[in-house]
Amino acid sequence: MRKFDSLFIGLMLFSMFFGAGNLIFPPFLGAQSGTSFWLAMAGFVLTAVGLPLIVLFAIARVKGGIQAIGNRVHPVFSTIFMVVVYLSIGPFLAIPRNANVAFEMGVMPFVNGSPNTTLVLLLFSVVFFLLVYLISLNPTNLERYLGRFITPILLVAMVILCVVGFLKLDGNFQAPAGEYESGAFFKGFLEGYNTMDALAALAFGIVILTAIRQRGVSDEKRLKGYMLKAALIAGTLLAAVYVSLGIVGAKMATKGDFVNGTQILSAVSSNLFGQSGTVLIGLIFTLACFTTVVGLTSACGQYFSNLIPKATYKTVVLVTTLIGFTLTNMGLAQILKISVPFLTTAYPLTIVLIVLTFFHNLFKSLRIVYVSALSFAGVFAVISGLNAFGLKLGPVEVLRSSLPLAAVGLEWVVPALIGTLVGVMVAKFGKKPEPIQSEKLVN
Repeated sequence: MRKFDSLFIGLMLFSMFFGAGNLIFPPFLGAQSGTSFWLAMAGFVLTAVGLPLIVLFAIARVKGGIQAIGNRVHPVFSTIFMVVVYLSIGPFLAIPRNANVAFEMGVMPFVNGSPNTTLVLLLFSVVFFLLVYLISLNPTNLERYLGRFITPILLVAMVILCVVGFLKLDGNFQAPAGEYESGAFFKGFLEGYNTMDALAALAFGIVILTAIRQRGVSDEKRLKGYMLKAALIAGTLLAAVYVSLGIVGAKMATKGDFVNGTQILSAVSSNLFGQSGTVLIGLIFTLACFTTVVGLTSACGQYFSNLIPKATYKTVVLVTTLIGFTLTNMGLAQILKISVPFLTTAYPLTIVLIVLTFFHNLFKSLRIVYVSALSFAGVFAVISGLNAFGLKLGPVEVLRSSLPLAAVGLEWVVPALIGTLVGVMVAKFGKKPEPIQSEKLVN
């Protein structure tokens, strides 16, 4: 690899991570957390930056990546889990969410009040997904388009917004509101789920490894090293942007009542730059959402073309863009109704699976530990997801709410620990459990 390739691949990874949720949630967290900002932001960064990096580190350690890690539970589990993750962060949830946010922030301010909003959304999504399709067709060009061209423009726009905001906004941090009053760290921790980046990291690992291999790197140790460099570059930039957006949001809390981060950023850009601010914030949202959709589309293309031998990469990319295009035109509200219950269920399973990966050798590669830990955690993760969806579960909900950490949305933690302990005890005192077939770690 050439001298600056790691930098550009890191910028590409940043641009793929940095989408709608990454823009919306930090400023709203800042406005709501107020004087508890740093505690809340620490929790947010832990799940929005730290967890995705840990996922990438885990993928880099194990030859075969996330598929091999999932196989430690069972090959069937691995396939089902990854298919659900790819479909959710791809065409059925994250892709249309990002496209809708790009439309609402990049186009709607200029056509607000028009009776033909539905038609405008249709035309926008045609152009948006056509460009996504064309760029995603050749994954070898992703680093050039995303890392070298689009991301620098995005970062410059973000720097202008945040620096001017720091200098001109003089609002003081307000008293924390809602759950930030008593549990700022845990509230921020759960808000980090909404970026979906830990799940995206499961998919982006294959994209980054492909980009590195295409530069002539085949040695596993070097692959790991370059991947970790790219991850650290992306993580550092993400953390800096989150903190900056959060501070801007905290300073804006005195300027009015805001119901979400998009309103805060719209108000900031308009107050600081007038009409040109609407263009600036529209550019930021459109570029951020576009790069994420491209990254997710390419990741889906690479995964499903490997999973289904008869499906070519180009065919999967076409199907992914068509589904994303169709769901985008259903509107953002319907998409967001699904996202919270899904994330509430999927994140605990992802966290448990990845954490166990780093302790793999301590329990001698025994499958029962993975199965037991994920089963215990999974039951309560599903219950939490159904509860978030609005289903009343009666006694089951009473049981869930009585668990330690349930008040802060982490009721699955103790069951996961108990499940791990049960798996270890069964392995030690029960019948000789089934070991996991030997894997190669990248040392």
